[in-house]
Amino acid sequence: MQGLEQAIQLMNDGKAQQAIERLRAEQPRANEEEKFTIAQLFLQWGMTDDAEEILYDLKQTYPEEYELTLLLADIYIDKEQDELAIDLLNEIPPDQEEYLSALVQLADLYQAQGLHEVAEQKLFLAKNIAPEEPVIDFALAELSFSNGEYKTCIPYYERALRRHSSVGEAEIPLRLAEAHAMLGEYEQSLDYFQATSDYTPDVLFRYGFTAYRAERNDIAIRVWKKLMEEDPFYQSVYGVLAEALELDGQIEEAYQTAIKGIRKDEFNKDLYVQAGKLAFRLQDKREGYKLIRQAISLDPGYKEAIIFIVERLKEDGDYEAIKDLLEHVREMDEEDPLYVWELARANNELEYYKEALNGYEVAYNSFKEDSEFLKEFGYFLVEEGNPQKAYEMLNRYVEIEPTDEEVQVFMARLHINEED
Repeated sequence: MQGLEQAIQLMNDGKAQQAIERLRAEQPRANEEEKFTIAQLFLQWGMTDDAEEILYDLKQTYPEEYELTLLLADIYIDKEQDELAIDLLNEIPPDQEEYLSALVQLADLYQAQGLHEVAEQKLFLAKNIAPEEPVIDFALAELSFSNGEYKTCIPYYERALRRHSSVGEAEIPLRLAEAHAMLGEYEQSLDYFQATSDYTPDVLFRYGFTAYRAERNDIAIRVWKKLMEEDPFYQSVYGVLAEALELDGQIEEAYQTAIKGIRKDEFNKDLYVQAGKLAFRLQDKREGYKLIRQAISLDPGYKEAIIFIVERLKEDGDYEAIKDLLEHVREMDEEDPLYVWELARANNELEYYKEALNGYEVAYNSFKEDSEFLKEFGYFLVEEGNPQKAYEMLNRYVEIEPTDEEVQVFMARLHINEED
C-alpha cells in the first residue's frame, strides 16, 4: 500500500499528473483489494475510464460482489450509457443489500427516459422494503414534482424533511417552497423559503416573486434588493423590483431601479417602457417620451409602447407628433388596425379630412363591431357631409349600445334633416 499512499500524497501536494502515473504504475502488481482501492481513487480524481477498466475486471472475477455492480452502473450513468447501467442494476437480486440502491438508481434512469410509471413502480418496491427511508420519500417527491403533481409530492417531501433537511445537494425546504408556490399557496411557500439556506440568485428571485404574489411587498423588495446587491448583473430582477417599489408608492426609487437595469442591459425594451412610464408619473414628460421612443427604436413593433406614447401625445394635443410616429411605424412595415384608427383620428384633428376618411374606412373592416369606433366614425361622417352613411354607422352603434338615448335623439334629428 506504500505506493498508494505516495500517490495520495502527490495528489494532496497538487501534483495530479504524477499521482495518476504513480497509481497506474501500482496497478499491475496490486492485489484485488488494492485494485478496488485504486479504482475508488481514480473515481475520486475523475479518471472514470481507468476506474471502469479495473471494476469491470474485478466484476468478472467476483460477479456476486454487487458493490462493484453499483459503482460500474454509476460510471455508465456518468457516461450517458443508460442502457448498460439498467442492464447491470437489474442483475442485483432482491435478497441483496444493494438491491434497494439499485431500485432507486433504476427509478432515476427510467424517469430520465420518460418512463414515469416504471420509475414509480421501482420506488414503490423500494418503499415496501424500507418504508422509513427518507431518500425513497425524496425520490418519490422528485418524481411527482417533475410530473407536475405538486399536491402528491408535498407529503413525500415533508416525510423526508422529518429526517433530513437535504438530500445530496437538494434542500428539501426549497423544494417544498417551490411546490407550494406552483399550487398558489404563497404563504406556505414563504415559510419554506425562509427556512432554506440555499440563497443562490435564482432562489432569491423566486423567493421575492413568491412574496410579491403573496402580497408581501415588504419581503419582495427586501429580497430583490439583496439579490441586486449580490448579483448586479441578474437582469431579470430590475423590472420586478421597480414594479414592487412602484406598488409600494416609492416612485422615485422605482424609476432609479429601472434606469439601473437599463445600464446593465441597454437593449431591454421593457425596462425602457417601465422607466418611461415612471418618468411620466414623476412629471418628467421629456424623459418619459425619450425613454418610450427608445423602446420603439429597439422594436418598431412594440405595440404597448406605441399606444402608450400615442395616448400621452393626445393628452398634450400633439397630433402632428402622433401622425409622424404612426407613419414612421407603418413605414417600418408594422401594421396594426389600431394604428390606422389612431392615425385617422390624428388626421381629423389636423384637418387632413381626406386622409382621415380613408383611414376610417380602412379601419372599419377591423372595428365594425366596436361601438366606440362606430360612434366616432358616424359623427365624423356627419361633419364630412355624408349623413346617409353616418346614419348607417350610428344605427350599427345603437344596436350594440341600445341604452344611449343621446345618440338615438341625434339620429332622429339626422333622419329628419335628411328627409328635409
